[in-house]
Amino acid sequence: MADRVLLQKFKNTYKLDQYEAILKAYNFASKAHEGQKRESGEDYFVHPCRVAEILVDMGMDAATIEAALLHDVLEDTQADRQSLEGLFGEEVLELVEGVTKLAKFTFHSKEEEQAENLRKMLMAMAKDIRVIIIKLADRMHNMRSLSFLSEERQRAMAQETLDIYAPLAGRLGMSNMKCELEDLCMRYLYTEDYYSLTEMIAEKRLERQAFVDRVVNELTDKLKEIGVDGEVNGRPKHFYSIYKKMKNQNKKLDQIYDLTALRVLVEDTKDCYAVLGAIHTMYKPIPGRFKDYIAMPKPNLYQSLHTTVMTNYGTPFEIQIRTYQMHRTAEYGIAAHWKYKEGNTTLTDKDMDAKIRWIREIMEFQGDLRDSKDFIDSLKIDVFPDEVYVFTPKGDVQNLPRGATVVDFAYAIHSKIGDKCVGGKINSKIVPISTKLKTGDIVEVMTNNNSKGPSRDWLKFVKSSGAKAKIRQFFKREMKEENTKIGKDMLEREIKRKGYPVSEVMTEEWLSAIAARYSLSTVDDLFASIGYGGTTVNQVMFKLIDSYKKVQEASRREGLADDLDSKKIEVAKKPASDILVKGDDGYLVRMARCCSPVPGDEIIGYISRGRGVTVHRKDCPNVANFEEGRLIEVEWSGSIQASFQATFTVYCSNRSGLLAEISTLISQQKIPISAVNARVDDDNYCHINFSIELKDVDILENVFAKIKRIKGVVEVYRS
Repeated sequence: MADRVLLQKFKNTYKLDQYEAILKAYNFASKAHEGQKRESGEDYFVHPCRVAEILVDMGMDAATIEAALLHDVLEDTQADRQSLEGLFGEEVLELVEGVTKLAKFTFHSKEEEQAENLRKMLMAMAKDIRVIIIKLADRMHNMRSLSFLSEERQRAMAQETLDIYAPLAGRLGMSNMKCELEDLCMRYLYTEDYYSLTEMIAEKRLERQAFVDRVVNELTDKLKEIGVDGEVNGRPKHFYSIYKKMKNQNKKLDQIYDLTALRVLVEDTKDCYAVLGAIHTMYKPIPGRFKDYIAMPKPNLYQSLHTTVMTNYGTPFEIQIRTYQMHRTAEYGIAAHWKYKEGNTTLTDKDMDAKIRWIREIMEFQGDLRDSKDFIDSLKIDVFPDEVYVFTPKGDVQNLPRGATVVDFAYAIHSKIGDKCVGGKINSKIVPISTKLKTGDIVEVMTNNNSKGPSRDWLKFVKSSGAKAKIRQFFKREMKEENTKIGKDMLEREIKRKGYPVSEVMTEEWLSAIAARYSLSTVDDLFASIGYGGTTVNQVMFKLIDSYKKVQEASRREGLADDLDSKKIEVAKKPASDILVKGDDGYLVRMARCCSPVPGDEIIGYISRGRGVTVHRKDCPNVANFEEGRLIEVEWSGSIQASFQATFTVYCSNRSGLLAEISTLISQQKIPISAVNARVDDDNYCHINFSIELKDVDILENVFAKIKRIKGVVEVYRS
């Protein structure tokens, strides 16, 4: 059934030829998704329609709306890129491909998958920023309909949105979208706090609204008195913003100044400062609470004056002052380029280039970061930093991530200044180059042309990835011979430390293959990359050791080949067993420790020379590497006598008492626990590994179901 309201919105918003192109995309996507359903039970095509509607309301161009309607057809339907390009053109195809996930690739971890999807998305963004605008609208609708997913998936998607997508919306100046995404994330990640906060705010809404109305009237009268045309209105703070202030500053709700802020909109910049002066004559400004984002715009081009004053009613209050044009940019961010493209545009091509330059810089700086965790950590610093604003001696403003040092500042000015930096002055006082900068500092870099260049120690304290990349580039460019020696020594030392023979592990063939994998020309380039930090020692070492182990295993199997072919393998026997080997229970068997099979699991046997048959779960990853001729059919006997050890992992939040709750639950099921160990990852989540004894896999499934219901548990899986 056609969405007539949406189709009418298309017709009212776009020119006839644009409307017809959008309608063609609408019909194509509708047919492609026919029969598909969402978790809620509604037709899947509802999702691309809602994504398109969000973008129409933002004022995006027709090509973006076409791509929004088609954004899932490559991934979830039989449609191919050739048909899309033929029907809708190269521009729409590139937008759709930019949004499409890396669904056809296999990843070793969730972090690797997330990192590679982000890399692909950022590359597409650098080419066309509309990719991320579509992706944000896609995530917005998914978050709005999150209630139909399981609790585990709700939390996972909400956490990813809070970590990546909401900050990206903020970085692009799209404040409305950022605020809604954060509030939706809070509802699923901090549910009790969310509903408690909304209830407390609702209780005082009428009282607060009456207060706001009084101040609005006073300011409106003041604008008339000083002859400034403008409007005054109140805006409530979004819940997550209030929640963060309460948590970070350890305050109660009634101690937050800006539950509701006043916004004054005027025609031009001089009126902003005139209104600011008038407000400060009416109310007493609170020291340290004034920010001038007009003179020093944020990196996302946000401009406004912020001041907090004490009103005549004894209540502190935040007031924002900006022009109508600044307000449009603040609300729509990068999307304002399209919303107001015709006629009264708020973003020039120069502004547009400034807004996306950081994306190109990120892709340039992150080119050498192959490790998923390093990439995401660096991305969080560069895309979502708390920033400091500092001045050059001439008064130019530089914005840097919080924690940036004199060296970060030097490289932000120019790479040659960074390379020759030997000291710095902050506010005319000589300081060490590792000194952290604060907003408002006047920074001067001291250089020396005779300097040999940066030190490797600088990488330990510089904050911005731009500075780190330029330091690495210096070592890569200027010190290749030294880097080659350092990298080779580091690799040899680590291989020795692991107990492997260096001469057998570091073969030219294997090193050349790894170098080619990293797009490096020679083995020396690989050593140099290790030396200057472009590639980690562990990345190379583990690949070499893996190749060495495979050769050793192949050699061992070759030595047994004759025995296998002539069927001379003798399997030791023992009395009755819980495992039947080809229907016979007389074989010596042992359970594999790598997968810990339990009665009820599908199993397979592996003939070990002199050690009988080792029993693995059929889904054990090691089975894929076994020689097929040594695999043998096995099955559980009719009567199980012994208990079996099973291992599993609980992935959960790091909250007090959670381990005790899980252990108590297992004990209540009369299941012996033989071992427990836990570790906490960088995101403050725990991986708790349990070893237990039981006789039936069904018991294990029952335990899993009960553990998953414990608050804070994200996932439970067999180890």
